[in-house]
Amino acid sequence: MAEDLSIIKSGTRAEQYEFLIPQIKGLLTGESDLIANLANVAAALKEQFGWLWVGFYLVKGEELVLGPFQGPVACTRIRKGKGVCGAAWAQGETIIVPDVEAFPGHIACSSASRSEIVLPLFSAGEVVGVLDVDSESLNEFDEVDARFLAEILTLING
Repeated sequence: MAEDLSIIKSGTRAEQYEFLIPQIKGLLTGESDLIANLANVAAALKEQFGWLWVGFYLVKGEELVLGPFQGPVACTRIRKGKGVCGAAWAQGETIIVPDVEAFPGHIACSSASRSEIVLPLFSAGEVVGVLDVDSESLNEFDEVDARFLAEILTLING
């Protein structure tokens, strides 16, 4: 199991993901514990991209409950359909929010958050959690992020 991470800050966003993904595979190889894997994925993404907040919420009953994350303290529980995370869970699809102030019902866990991307985490065809990433910049996330982050999520339950 690899426990070191090499970071590159040059190149396109896609090139940075392409450099990072094999390292994430190395972090996950041989480790079956979901929480450990979520923690390492959150840390690797935060380290590479320096976003404000990177973390997971896990489905527990009718709520998303805070899981492993990197960044400032966060909301602990989110109801299904509420905020960006709850909406991504309910819809089972990625949501990119260029400006959180313009998202109806946005839950402001941090006033520093300006844009967000949330992707559902699937296991056996069911949403079992979400990956939530917040940035202090407007319009931080796009389809490149959506594509590569989705690829990373498939590695978790690989």
